[in-house]
Amino acid sequence: MTTATTPSHGPLTGVRVVELAGIGPGPFAAMLLADLGADVVRVDRPGGPGLALDPAYDITHRNKRAVTVDLKAPGGPARVLGLAARADVLIEGYRPGVAERLGIGPEPCHARNPRLVYGRMTGWGQDGPLAPRAGHDIGYIAVTGALGLIGAPGTPPAVPANLLGDYAGGSLYLVVGVLAALHHARATGTGQVVDAAIVDGTAHLTAMIHGMLAAGAWQDRRGANLLDGGCPFYGTYETSDGRYMAVGALEQRFYEEFMALLGLPDHARDRDDPARWDDLRATVAARFRTRTREEWTAVFADSDACVAPVLGLREAPHHPHLAARATFTDHGGLTQPAPAPRFSATPATVRTAPAGPDAGTDAEAVIRAWDTPGPHPTHPHRKAGQ
Repeated sequence: MTTATTPSHGPLTGVRVVELAGIGPGPFAAMLLADLGADVVRVDRPGGPGLALDPAYDITHRNKRAVTVDLKAPGGPARVLGLAARADVLIEGYRPGVAERLGIGPEPCHARNPRLVYGRMTGWGQDGPLAPRAGHDIGYIAVTGALGLIGAPGTPPAVPANLLGDYAGGSLYLVVGVLAALHHARATGTGQVVDAAIVDGTAHLTAMIHGMLAAGAWQDRRGANLLDGGCPFYGTYETSDGRYMAVGALEQRFYEEFMALLGLPDHARDRDDPARWDDLRATVAARFRTRTREEWTAVFADSDACVAPVLGLREAPHHPHLAARATFTDHGGLTQPAPAPRFSATPATVRTAPAGPDAGTDAEAVIRAWDTPGPHPTHPHRKAGQ
């Protein structure tokens, strides 16, 4: 592993990562590694990724440096191989075979650096009948059964943004795989390829539910189970001001406290009879509609009733608990989630703003820090020969 030359910014200080720029789960995985202290260099293509989002607001590019390389130009692949030779990890999110056609696949990278961990982020994986096909989060989670779990019975499945597939089933599994392979490389001197497919990771997330299904404790339909809104004491309820409260009073003692604070102690026993759940849900819903979200939040504050307000994205940073823990942070005028998880000896921080369209100015600094040989990576505003 590369020796650290800068002060510690997290437990991965000294780890060098090359990120071949893309969109979605790959950049998020690289951001997580950067948050934890890794020196991440993003290799952009001329013109950028083509997203409508202003790069200055793309939080997934914080804590990184960037260079611009035309991989289709003579010498472009060699520049990436030069970075790979100095790196511990490389992350790419192309369709299977694209990196190989560009000359920067695992084989030439490992020829330059046998210890390299080569992380591949895709939706369908590196093999299988759908591997070469296009796709997005919603399709990946659909075929795993995960999307079909979410939503009310008799209605279309609810779309969980792209959190479940891209980031939970994709990015986080790529990071777990990369760190495990990095541990192996440090112990043996041998790198390897990590094939992180969103379909694999999302399917893996359903492990407990598959166990419950096999045991007869889960019905294979929406809104009929303990954790999918099927029971009236685990779900959401509208308040008088059109907002919502989330209820998770699963355990008996938490449920009894919930019913007491709700003002329905006479209905406490109804939880034991699923035949009464529809009536119980209607009674609880009617009760919640008598007060505002803020009034109910005050009622359940400092209790073990397992009730919380459903907040919007702009409200969340101001929640008293999240504010006390600094779960969100402000950097460069941009409110954003702070790095997670937390470490007692090697705390992580937001060190730099997202690398924007002038990120190619990082090239000289990267060359000096990584001691890469050969031509300098292309600056986005330089003409050939400059």
